[in-house]
Amino acid sequence: VIKKLQQPEIQSIRLIVKNKNKLLKRFLKLLPNVIAGGGKVYNKKGKVLFIYRNGKWDLPKGKAESKETIKETALREVAEETGVRGLKITKPLETTYHIFKRYGKNRIKITYWFEMKTDFKGGLLPQTEEGITKVDWVDKQDIIEKLENSFGNIKELLHA
Repeated sequence: VIKKLQQPEIQSIRLIVKNKNKLLKRFLKLLPNVIAGGGKVYNKKGKVLFIYRNGKWDLPKGKAESKETIKETALREVAEETGVRGLKITKPLETTYHIFKRYGKNRIKITYWFEMKTDFKGGLLPQTEEGITKVDWVDKQDIIEKLENSFGNIKELLHA
């Protein structure tokens, strides 16, 4: 599977297996792990916070720093990538996994997601040094349009 992902015409692979935990453990042992945290953030109007990074709509997330809990990571990354403050975690969501290449080596990113709420009314500030060019609050009816240009893992989180 990892070799198949090297082919430029392959953008994603979905595996369907009887024992996903066994398969996941094998991948986690084969590849260096990168731990990340992120948020599906709602404002008072029920809109969801999206970022636009590297040509795709995404949810804010980022890599954990040392001695930081995963909840602290998620809150910090959402604030850094979007400028949104006053974030409160309301519940944990699914954990997602994806393989990516950095410095010529495959890695697996494990992202712990949290549902969050905020009363924030200030301006949104994309973290341009992370490749984020837009931040937007999106109405429920407009989410489907954003998901047409997003990642499979994000689509799964937003249908939950």
